[in-house]
Amino acid sequence: MTWWHAVIILIAGIWAGAINSVVGSGTLVTFPVLVALGYPPLTATTSNAIGVAPGSVSGAIGYRHELKGFGPQLARLSVASFFGAICGTILLLSLPPNAFESFLPLLVGLAVVLVAVQPKVSGWIAKRRAADGAKEADHPGITPLLLFFTFLIGVYGGYFTAAQGVLMMGVMGMMLSEPLQRLNGVRNVLSALVNVVAGTIYAFGAPINWSVVALLAVGSTLGGQLGAKIGLKLKPAVLRGVIVAVGVGAMVHLVTK
Repeated sequence: MTWWHAVIILIAGIWAGAINSVVGSGTLVTFPVLVALGYPPLTATTSNAIGVAPGSVSGAIGYRHELKGFGPQLARLSVASFFGAICGTILLLSLPPNAFESFLPLLVGLAVVLVAVQPKVSGWIAKRRAADGAKEADHPGITPLLLFFTFLIGVYGGYFTAAQGVLMMGVMGMMLSEPLQRLNGVRNVLSALVNVVAGTIYAFGAPINWSVVALLAVGSTLGGQLGAKIGLKLKPAVLRGVIVAVGVGAMVHLVTK
């Protein structure tokens, strides 16, 4: 690894950590960067999952105050995410590498679409919050259906981590009557859990570049704290535009290579 590759990966890690804590989908920055630098897609995915895990945890800690009083509900959702992540990683490691590479353009494309429509999802959730007002008791809490969807998102996150947070926000927004900031805090915790579980399994059974992991871990941890502190001051539209642009570039690269 050259010194300028290391600098690029570190900067990408910082950017991804900040994005993950604010709007999610930081993987759509780090993954294309690693592929562009010449790393095989599977190695890029597994190294990225381990490298951004500390940043996900860092961002989740930054939102801890939003989760007061929500511990029991969060614990149940975490169990579903935990087992979903295990299934997703097993799926990734069980399929041939060329199968993963065949799915990659579709997965990146799906992630880009999810990021692009996130403002609509957030706007819909906000309107629902305002329309519901104080009628929280009229809406279900942690239902079996919500746990099932959380499990499925965990499977997706264990297989390909990008944009899992967008899926979480959409599902929780439809099924939970909670403030947006609390939902964002829950998203951070569940995303961190999926990344940690997937990263741990990858560390023992997948091709890993540990130099990349170290750089991403340092960068994403710094970025996670940065994003948690200034998230409300940033313009998510700017971050989202960068994510979509990088993701489209990655999709074109994967299709044409």
